[in-house]
Amino acid sequence: MKSIDIHQLVRENVKRLKPYSSARDEFQGLGASVFLDANENPVATAYNRYPDPHQRELKKILAEIKGIPTDQIFLGNGSDEPIDLLFRAFCEPGKSNVVIPQPTYGMYAVSANINAVAIKSVLLTPGFDLDIRAIRQAVDSQTRMIFLCSPNNPTGNRLDGKKIETLLNEFAGLVVVDEAYIDFVEGPGLVPALSHHQNLVVLQTLSKAWGLASIRLGMCFAQAEVIAILNKIKPPYNISHLTQQTALSYLSDPQKKDRWVAMIRQERQRVARALSTLPLIQTVFPSEANFLLVRVDKPKAIYDQLVAAGIVVRDRSTVPLCEGCLRITIGTPAENDKVLATLQQLSE
Repeated sequence: MKSIDIHQLVRENVKRLKPYSSARDEFQGLGASVFLDANENPVATAYNRYPDPHQRELKKILAEIKGIPTDQIFLGNGSDEPIDLLFRAFCEPGKSNVVIPQPTYGMYAVSANINAVAIKSVLLTPGFDLDIRAIRQAVDSQTRMIFLCSPNNPTGNRLDGKKIETLLNEFAGLVVVDEAYIDFVEGPGLVPALSHHQNLVVLQTLSKAWGLASIRLGMCFAQAEVIAILNKIKPPYNISHLTQQTALSYLSDPQKKDRWVAMIRQERQRVARALSTLPLIQTVFPSEANFLLVRVDKPKAIYDQLVAAGIVVRDRSTVPLCEGCLRITIGTPAENDKVLATLQQLSE
């Protein structure tokens, strides 16, 4: 394992910060029946008590699923919260910068801008993979993080694992790999690699494969030192009781998720084959996510005609390297049939 002093990457004010201590932080005993420490309403409504600020029960089951200790797990309000906290913890506003290969998920740049952190954008290769040489040229002494998305959004492809390994071995800052779509991939993601890389941070979510987008639960996996820093600066009760209980209910039945994933992957293959036969489709790009990126003639006109038919896709035609492209999420078989039939009519 490459030796990196995580402490040296942390902002000075964060090092000195005394975190907020909630009532449930200060009392961690067992057997109490009268709680008069948090100024809660004493009437039992099922929701009158504050949630566990450390999500202990939820982290325990996630640790079993992911095969890592609980102290390597941070849970956030979607993946957007740990993304923002990583900027707050490791980047000095007006001084630090991050490298973001494009095109990719837009919240990395939004969080950088909110936190006054400079962005060094580099293009992916024409095949939507990492350009290691360009990334090396972009990195300087003030670069604190490199953000990668694999499978990538909006392109759908998985980034070359050997290239990610190269960055982990060469870069002295954090390499953040967003695996929001990892459940749709054959084979494991990068969570097992945490034991080999101190600077690896992996983001995952329950929003996609698990069908829980509305409960807003993101997962961040990293070395215990990184997780401790994120816990130090997070809001005290960032994950609600309702979110924790819903997640526990779904995580107890992973076979249901596996059935959904199998259906989506099968439909992805079917839809990709059907789209490739339509005259108005120029290219159907390979995907390991739950969506397809397709290059079409007149993307804006096709987007508008799909909307007129009651079908909403995503116009990505203004995104670098995605000129002329629409992103189509894989729906139910019936929804996919409607998309294909509508595009067939437009082709005719």
